[in-house]
Amino acid sequence: MSKRDVLHQAPARAPPVHNMHSHFVSHLTLSNFRNHAALDLTLDARPVCLFGPNGAGKTNILEALTMLAPGRGLRGASLTDVARTDDVETRLQPWAVSARVSLDGEETVLGAGAERTPEGGVKRVARREGQPATASMLGEAARMTWLTPAMDRLWSGSAGDRRRFFDRLTVARATEHGQAAAAYERAMRERQRLLGDRVFDDAWLGALEREMSAHGAAIAAARVETLQRLQDAIDARPDGAFPKAVLALEGALESRFECGAKSADVEEEFAALLRDMRGRDAGAGRALDGPHRSDLKARHAAKNMDADQCSTGEQKALLLGLTLAQARALAADPGAGASLILIDEAAAHLDAVRRAALFEELLANPGQAWLTGTDENLFEAFGQRAQMFEVRDGIVRAA
Repeated sequence: MSKRDVLHQAPARAPPVHNMHSHFVSHLTLSNFRNHAALDLTLDARPVCLFGPNGAGKTNILEALTMLAPGRGLRGASLTDVARTDDVETRLQPWAVSARVSLDGEETVLGAGAERTPEGGVKRVARREGQPATASMLGEAARMTWLTPAMDRLWSGSAGDRRRFFDRLTVARATEHGQAAAAYERAMRERQRLLGDRVFDDAWLGALEREMSAHGAAIAAARVETLQRLQDAIDARPDGAFPKAVLALEGALESRFECGAKSADVEEEFAALLRDMRGRDAGAGRALDGPHRSDLKARHAAKNMDADQCSTGEQKALLLGLTLAQARALAADPGAGASLILIDEAAAHLDAVRRAALFEELLANPGQAWLTGTDENLFEAFGQRAQMFEVRDGIVRAA
């Protein structure tokens, strides 16, 4: 099967299965993606467990799924980075991901990939039911949240990592959030270019600052709503293996919304601040105020301890608890719905009790879970309630 076939043709329909999960991938095909020359999986709604040695291609399958979400996937890779790399030439070859996604009984075929341009470059393509689609259109049909081992120390890492993580949670609820963030970044870069060139044209800068303030206010408002929904879901969950977190957003615009300010007032105040701080931002070489500098903070509720002061295992447990709360919040949101949960190296830093508790939570979630691990035994608590696949050297076999 060619890359174009994978992207344009609908995957074969999976056999019917009775399962509580209302949102799941029933068929997945890959072509020329990372170390997978070709992959064709027919699935039911149960969790999908991928096991095998390090470097076998397990994470690559999760990454392929995330290419159907807004953004650049769980590794943040470029279009050429995810192409197969047997030699220098194949790095420039097209790749494709196609999935048949079921949501409340309705099936949708989604496709994403990269194709050559007439100029010899590579461009991203996305399709829904065979028709050109935006990233938001894909994201609405396949909402997902993912965790990777690199996120285990999220709470003690950089503010930028936490901000990007939280924005992904927000995009899963409100796909337009990604568009607002991209527009804000473009306006901010253009404003900084003018300031760097010492071009203090009030009309030009004013227009850019108004654009920044409008998109910035939308970004902050969406984050605040996401945080409120997440905290409600966390508080409503009974105590269990995963500790509850108390979340907070640190950011001037977010704080104004939390105090009940209206969007028009937040926009006006932010635009005035940007206008007043032109000289300072010109000297600093960057904008020092705005939602691009906000941060997400968390405290371990039971211990009343900042998350970054907790042990590695506790930080992982807090993050898993937050991810499970995100799934609950999305499922309860009429504008969103059930979401897929992807966890790379799911058993890392988890003892047998927490591992079993995680599996039970994932089985209760209305969205399908995708998990990876080095050993099939790590998933034994699932029993027959999950689908097991062995991955070796880019080859996937049902276990």
